[in-house]
Amino acid sequence: MRISIVGPSYPFRGGIAQCTTLLYRHLRDRHTVSFYSFKRQYPAWLFPGKTDKDTSENLTAEPGTEHLLDSLNPSSWLRVANRIRKDKAELVIIPWWNSFWTPQFLTIALLVRWLTNARIMFVCHNIFEHEARFFTRFCSKTVLKQGDLFVVHSSEEFDRLKQFIPEDRISLGFLAQNDLFDGTVWDRIQARERLGVTGDVLLFFGFLRPYKGLEVLLKAMPSILRKRPVTLMIVGEAWGGADDVDDRAGELGIRPQIVRVDRYVPNEEVGLYFSAADLVVLPYLSGTGSGVIPSAYVFNTPVVATRVGSMPDAVTEGRTGFLVPPGDPAALANAVLRFFEEGRAAEFRRNIERGKYAFSWRRFTDLIENAAKKSPEKGTTGPATARAGLSGMESN
Repeated sequence: MRISIVGPSYPFRGGIAQCTTLLYRHLRDRHTVSFYSFKRQYPAWLFPGKTDKDTSENLTAEPGTEHLLDSLNPSSWLRVANRIRKDKAELVIIPWWNSFWTPQFLTIALLVRWLTNARIMFVCHNIFEHEARFFTRFCSKTVLKQGDLFVVHSSEEFDRLKQFIPEDRISLGFLAQNDLFDGTVWDRIQARERLGVTGDVLLFFGFLRPYKGLEVLLKAMPSILRKRPVTLMIVGEAWGGADDVDDRAGELGIRPQIVRVDRYVPNEEVGLYFSAADLVVLPYLSGTGSGVIPSAYVFNTPVVATRVGSMPDAVTEGRTGFLVPPGDPAALANAVLRFFEEGRAAEFRRNIERGKYAFSWRRFTDLIENAAKKSPEKGTTGPATARAGLSGMESN
């Protein structure tokens, strides 16, 4: 099959760029694939972080990636659509996550419809962005209605998308493991010595944004600490004024138990933090999913997460971690304490190792290929098949 992919890649950072790069890498093993990425992504004034460029030393530029797309230059959008036409693509894959991309991706999608016979598949990381408003929802719907086929990462997003897209065009996928960063599992003792942590260690990892519920975890810490001494590593750059960690930790009397790393972690360091942790905690208040869970699974690290987005699909309750209601510090504290008091670490790590195929790129590319066999006109694949999800989590 001839496939064209349009989306972010290195040198730009973040989970969407990593996922799109890996999708290109793995689809290229089986198909003829072109990849049109950005030479300029967000304008500097709009990006909430320090930079949108990845600072990793081991950036992997996939062979054949063409950096043609400029978010602010419409002629580059036309150029990409023309290249897709010349490729004679049968399938065009576009990631979707933010209404900022409405002019660019809408233009490309419309031109692909007019100029080619290719079908358009949107891989939806978010149907609507976090804290979406009426206008941004309208923009997202306008773009997505140009698609023929869709892959989402959670049952919640499946139900959200089917409100305006025929259900038989949607496939329920998952967030695959990230094998761009160094997947070496560090010796735990060495990792902790290097980071200067001891005892039981919790990890909150990723950009700090209000919807990720770090405040709930901080409120849970006093209850945890009354029964068990733990260290909480909070690792990631703060976005949107979310970094009042030191002040809140001081107010709660837990500052000595907090290790704060306020920066974007390059690929070569990711394994260090996950290897040092006993448990990764994701106290999200809302959200469609998180690449932190499959990243934790790369290093066989169990998780405690809330029942939002794709997390109930990614965490097998009592086997790879525990699930709790969002916004409930007491429930979060109880789950963390249960993990340690019941001595579940070794069992959970074995289960994660056995179930890795469920989050593999081989399985995800199979899903893309099966989705591409659907007929948008006839809807030959029904919702029961589309909702297969992570049924393979417990076996290879």
